[in-house]
Amino acid sequence: MLSTLIYRSHLSAGVSLGALAHTIEKSRINNEKIHVTGILLFDGAHFFQVLEGPDASVSAVYERICHDKRHNNLVELMRDYAPARRFGHLGMELFDLRHYEKKRVLQAVLAKGTSRFNLTYDDRVLKFIRTFVEDDNKKPFINTAHLENWDLIQLPVTPRREYDNFQPGQNCQFALQPIVDVANKKVISFEALIRSPDGGSPVEYFSTLSKDALYKADLDSKRFAFALANKMGMVDQTISVNLLPMSLVTTKNAVDILLSEIKASGLVPEQVVVEVTEDEVISRFDEFDFAIKQLRSAGIGLAIDDFGAGFAGLSLLAKFQPEKVKIDRNIICDVHKSGPKQAIVQAIITCCTLLEITVIAEGIEKLEEWLWLEAAGIRYYQGFLFARPQLNGVSPVNWPIIKDE
Repeated sequence: MLSTLIYRSHLSAGVSLGALAHTIEKSRINNEKIHVTGILLFDGAHFFQVLEGPDASVSAVYERICHDKRHNNLVELMRDYAPARRFGHLGMELFDLRHYEKKRVLQAVLAKGTSRFNLTYDDRVLKFIRTFVEDDNKKPFINTAHLENWDLIQLPVTPRREYDNFQPGQNCQFALQPIVDVANKKVISFEALIRSPDGGSPVEYFSTLSKDALYKADLDSKRFAFALANKMGMVDQTISVNLLPMSLVTTKNAVDILLSEIKASGLVPEQVVVEVTEDEVISRFDEFDFAIKQLRSAGIGLAIDDFGAGFAGLSLLAKFQPEKVKIDRNIICDVHKSGPKQAIVQAIITCCTLLEITVIAEGIEKLEEWLWLEAAGIRYYQGFLFARPQLNGVSPVNWPIIKDE
């Protein structure tokens, strides 16, 4: 199977440009042996390369490239498959943009094409090449700080008491996970994550419920989350609770029930954020729309959870203008080395900035992910990197610091 892979990277500090020609010649010989074609562009600071060849061979070459210390901030832009090669068996061809006029580069690349039918101006690979050549400021290229310069320091969070006493009729528990402002080393909110009676996962809890009982149980469970927030003595933070969209529709007077439980727990509506998940198809949309208006009128905040993972994210964003958007963990995972994910995150940031909507990145587990997201302009985070959910309590938080501080 013929594979095409495109990546970009940044020249590491202290690397001699004089050795570049020797490196290219060595790569050319090695690539020819395994039938891999390499088209490499270099602008004095950034590399851009197209690799074509058998899938396993391309993957093996890219694996070696990823471990080459002569460049950093590697980002995979495209991995695709094709019926025929765009380029001949070149092994490796370098186009040093410092020695080309821009208008001549594309013609030079086209001249290396195997056929005028395999490489045209509408070809996606050539579009990538043209963008790299013509984009002087390289605006999408976010070069992050070096990982080895960073460490984590763990600090306790207030409040962090733990409770194990059940209320009458309580058939679930909640684990609290902080949402953090890293720049100010501050916890701004806690998300209350539902757990089964013995502390099991949400899937374990909801699997015990019939379809008819699901939405009512989802709504009723929030009183235990509010009671926990009250016991923890939350004052400066908000508490976020997840609700299936249809829980606000199928249960009569759902918003009134929520408000009653908030008041009974000694909280005020402004302390509560309802996170609406978008991984469920919303029927009876007019009723859902009315419920959201009731929530907002009462002072309860609104967030779209798992944004980018479900059915209606953009529609919900356009329709309801929530205070917060939480980018789905599947988009966040390894965002530092994925061009498509970076493009999606940057688009979300741009859109939400124009609408004055707070962006939260959730599911962060790696320091590299946070370094890229921080450089991209995101301020608020949630994930195992900072703190794991704590059943009926709050874990200490890990804060990134520069090692020489």
